[in-house]
Amino acid sequence: MDNYRSSRSLKKDLKNRHIQMIAIGGAIGVGLFYGSADAIKTGGPAIVLAYLIGGIFIFFIMRALGELAVDEPNSGSFSAYATRYLGNFAGFFSGWTYWFQATATVMAELTAMGVYVQFWIPQFPKWITALIFLLILVAVNLIGVKMYGEFEFWFALVKVVTIICMIIFGMLIILFGFNNGGQSVGFSNLQKNGGFFATGFKGFMLSFVFVTFAFGGVELIGITAGEAQNPKKSIPKAINDVFWRILIFYVGSVLTMLALYPWNKIGLNGSPFVLVFSKVGIPAAASFINFVILTAALSGMNSALYINGRMLYSLALNNNAPKIFGKLNESGVPYVGTLFSIIVALIAVILNYFMPEKFFTYISSATTIAILTAWGTILVTQLKFRREKSRKDAEIEFKMPFYPVSSYITIAYLLAIVVTMGFLPATRVVLYIAPVWVVLMVGIYKLLHGKKSKLSYANENIK
Repeated sequence: MDNYRSSRSLKKDLKNRHIQMIAIGGAIGVGLFYGSADAIKTGGPAIVLAYLIGGIFIFFIMRALGELAVDEPNSGSFSAYATRYLGNFAGFFSGWTYWFQATATVMAELTAMGVYVQFWIPQFPKWITALIFLLILVAVNLIGVKMYGEFEFWFALVKVVTIICMIIFGMLIILFGFNNGGQSVGFSNLQKNGGFFATGFKGFMLSFVFVTFAFGGVELIGITAGEAQNPKKSIPKAINDVFWRILIFYVGSVLTMLALYPWNKIGLNGSPFVLVFSKVGIPAAASFINFVILTAALSGMNSALYINGRMLYSLALNNNAPKIFGKLNESGVPYVGTLFSIIVALIAVILNYFMPEKFFTYISSATTIAILTAWGTILVTQLKFRREKSRKDAEIEFKMPFYPVSSYITIAYLLAIVVTMGFLPATRVVLYIAPVWVVLMVGIYKLLHGKKSKLSYANENIK
C-alpha cells in the first residue's frame, strides 16, 4: 500500500479561476433560491441585517481556515489540521462527521433531482433521472480534479449570473420603475407590515439559525487547497472575497426581494426568485429558476462527491480510516473512497422507499452537526496553531484579523446558534441527535484504535 501511494499523488490541477468559482459556488446553494423564504418568514425585513452580521462571522471562520490552509495546503483540510494540532480523535471525529454530511448531500440531491426534471417532463421516472446525473458526475470526479473544477466553474457561473441579473433588474424596478409603467417601487416595503423588525427581537435572533446554515459549504475552499496550482495566491484571494460575495449575493438578493414584495408574501408560491423574475417580465420565469436550482443541486452533489473522496483519503493517511481509501487512480483521484461513498448514498436512497420519513429527517439533522463541527474545529485548531507558531516565533503568511478576539467571539457566536436552535422545532431535533452521534463516533474510534493498540502490543511481545 505504501509503495502504491508513493508512486501516485493528488494532482495540483485546480487553477485560480476554478478556486474562485468553487468558493462562490460553495457559498451559494439551493438554500438561497428556496430556503431564503423561511429565513424571511422568521426574521422579516431585518433578515437583511442578519445576513450582514452572519456574513462577518463566516468571514472570520474562513480567515481562520485560511491561516491553516496557506501554511499547509492539505486536501484533508480542517480534519488533517485537527489531527496535527488537537489530537487523533479530533481529526477522526471532524473528518468522518463531514464525510457523513457530504454523503447525505449526495443522497438528498439524488432524491430531489427527479422532482426538478419532472417539472418539465411529469411522467419521467425519478430514479432514471437520478441515475443519469449520478453516472455523469461520478465520471467527472473520477476523470480528474481539473474536470471537477471545470464543471464546478460553469455550475457556479450559472448561479452567479442569475443572482446578478435578478439584482440588476430588480433595482431598475425599485429605482426607475422598469417594466412597471415608470413607477419606481422604492424601499417602502421594508417598513410596511410591521416595520423593519416586524417579527420582533425574538424573530430577528431566531433568523440567525437559518442565515448561518445558509452559508454551509464555504469551508470547501480549504479542501481544494491541497490540489490548487498556487494555493498561497488563490486561497487568500478566494477567502478575502467571501465577505463581498455574501454582501452581493445574499444581502443584495434578499434586499431586492423585500423591496419588491411585502415580506409576509414571499415564499407562499414557490421560490422567491420566481416572483422577482416574473415581475421583471421574463417569460417562463418558473422554468428558468427551476433550471438554475437544478444546476445548484448538481453543483452540490458534484462538490459532495469531491469531498467524499478527499476526506476519506486524508483519514486513511492519518490512520483514521481503512488504508484502501488512500488509493489513487492514474489521474490522482482517490477513487476507492469516492465509489464507497456513492454505494452508501445509493443504499440510503433505496432505503428511503422503505424506512419511515422521520428516519431521514434525523439523517438530515446530522448534516447540521457536521457544519457546526467543521466550523468549530477550524476555530479551535487555529487558536492552537497560532499558539504553536508563537512559541516557535514562526512567521504566519495569512493572518486572522483581530486575533485572538475574532476567534473567540466567533466561537461564542456558534455556541449562541446552538442554543438558539433549541427554540425552533425544525432545528431542535439536531440537539437530540448530536449526543447520539458523538457517542457513536467515540464508540467506533475506541473500537478501531483499541484493536490497533492490541495488535501493536501483541507484535511487541512477539519481538
